[in-house]
Amino acid sequence: MPRPSLTPIASQLPDTVPFVGPEAIERLTGIPTRARVGANESAFGPSPGVIAALRAAAPEAWKYGDPETFELKAALARHLGVPAGNIAVGEGIDGLMNLIVRLYVGPGDTVVTSLGAYPTLNYHVAGFGGRLVTVPYRADRESLADLLAAVQREAPKLVYLCNPDNPMGTWWDADEVERFIAALPETTMLLLDEAYGETTPPGTLPAIDVSRPNLLRTRTFSKAYGLAGMRCGYAIGEAENIRAFDRVRNHFGVTRLSQAAATAALADQDWLRSVVEQVAAGRERIATIAADNGLEALPSATHFVAVDCGRDGAFALAVLQALGRRGVFVRKPMAPGLDRCIRISVGRPEDLDIVAAELPAALRDAAATLP
Repeated sequence: MPRPSLTPIASQLPDTVPFVGPEAIERLTGIPTRARVGANESAFGPSPGVIAALRAAAPEAWKYGDPETFELKAALARHLGVPAGNIAVGEGIDGLMNLIVRLYVGPGDTVVTSLGAYPTLNYHVAGFGGRLVTVPYRADRESLADLLAAVQREAPKLVYLCNPDNPMGTWWDADEVERFIAALPETTMLLLDEAYGETTPPGTLPAIDVSRPNLLRTRTFSKAYGLAGMRCGYAIGEAENIRAFDRVRNHFGVTRLSQAAATAALADQDWLRSVVEQVAAGRERIATIAADNGLEALPSATHFVAVDCGRDGAFALAVLQALGRRGVFVRKPMAPGLDRCIRISVGRPEDLDIVAAELPAALRDAAATLP
């Protein structure tokens, strides 16, 4: 039977969900999730002030959110020390990525990224018909030298760098990132993803410079602020680039409750500091659990830890699956070389107790499956 046709780009894309959530796994297997330590959420949750703000805003949920996100942008401007005109708010970094790719990448245009880096960018590049060029990680870090060489060779419209990195948790110091930025051609936009910026060591995030027309930085309330379910993030950049978001964004995409929650989260920096302290302790606990099982935890500046399972990708996948059968939800990198690891998010102490209890048997199962 005749039917409306998809666009040429959409017709060539696979039906795909970039991330399979624990809810879908529970529906498929019937196994309840006992330790949700795979999605890089903050198990410590939002601050009490955020919960109070959500309760107060709930009766107003019949109203659209402010399409200009005025109060949230004003609060962000005060927090960051930049004008509100240098900030765009969107539905998390994933939503902002969609807009950035839409603004700068057309069919056939090139985007440079690292092989194995955050895959949602690739999803959007494919959706708009862009051409993806990838460079390998080196020593479990995105290679600034190789990214720059690819930029100089390919003259891309966009280059992506996540610092600290997802999925490995590694990072570059601010001076290295600043040298990378300075070396980029003026016609290539850098998308600098700083989703994990709140948990980094001092000296990791470059000073904010909103004068550069080829730099957009993205940050989020989904991680350390504990608001993954609210879908709220922001971009920082030169004013003309920020104004361009108004050409393509969903003006009612950030809900009234999300705006209230994010504004309250920003106001409670004491809560944020307490979460960052708990994340640091959790990283150490994961490293101890790994060592107790003869595995190595990679140094991390995020609120997850990549754990080297000591063999290849097939073995790490078997470990992940064995943990899943025990109700422990983790994820893993998929790119060659990185796929030897599983990735464990920092959870509450009781979540990590479950990881510690179940990992030895999961390793035995994986070894029996792949001797």
